[in-house]
Order: sequence, then structure tokens, then C-alpha cells
Amino acid sequence: MSSHYAIRSLRDHPEQMEAVIAYFQQQWASEESMMVYDDALRRTPGAKNPLPQWYWLQDGERIIGCAGLITNDFISRGELYPWLCALYIEPAYRRQGLARRLIEHIAQHTKQLGFTQLHLCTDMDGFYEQAGFSFNGLGYHPWGEFSRVYSRELNT
Repeated sequence: MSSHYAIRSLRDHPEQMEAVIAYFQQQWASEESMMVYDDALRRTPGAKNPLPQWYWLQDGERIIGCAGLITNDFISRGELYPWLCALYIEPAYRRQGLARRLIEHIAQHTKQLGFTQLHLCTDMDGFYEQAGFSFNGLGYHPWGEFSRVYSRELNT
């Protein structure tokens, strides 16, 4: 990764709380779900458990991407955790390997936290396999939709 890119976590940099909340909300929240991200991120720095974790990618001082590590991504597959969620890279920074770098950083941190697998749900096909994930069936969301579930072993 270029020296001007940096991956940060909210637990390590709680002073960035407001900017990080605003970024996640901008990328992922609807008007009705703004408080979901606000509340989830604000509770992270003082959490006693290792989850959740929230990460962002910076180019200099500018946030250009984000992702989270959570216990469940609003999906029926409760037997699986933790979940990579809310992965986003700004369009101008795509196709440079930055999403993969962020995924790898989170996978390594997930392993350091003592987990042996990492999961995600998506409607994408083909992208996450390149990052070591394998299709693990379908999962169902409370709003009536389903997603493809992918899992990655972290013991290698």
C-alpha cells in the first residue's frame, strides 16, 4: 500500500469519531437508519468485548473507504461470526487493490482477536473469492431479501 494510505480503527482513534460516523452514514445509511450507525460507532471505543470494530482507509487526511467487523449483519446465519460489513471504497480509488488491502488488514486483526473465520453477505459474485472467501450458502434478511454468504478460514 502506498505510504500516503493508512488504515485506522475507531478503537485506536476515537478522536475521529464524528468524521467516521458521518462517513459511514453517507455511504450506508438511509434517513431512517442514520442512528443505527451513530449509536453503533459511538459505543465501540468503550466496549468490553472485541466486537464491534470499525475501520477506515485514509489518503492523507481524507477518508476514502470503510468497513466494519460485527457480530451479525442483519442476516439469518447467526451460527456464523464475525462478519465483515459496510465495505466501501470511493469510486476514484477503486481498481487499485485498496479494498483487498482493507479486507486483508481486517482479516489479520480478526485472527489476532482469536477468531478462526470471517464471514460476509453480499449480492456480488466473483469479487470476494479473489480475497480468499468461499460461498457458504444463502442467508435471509429481516426485510425479506436474501444474500449470498461467504466465509474465509483465517488459520492459514
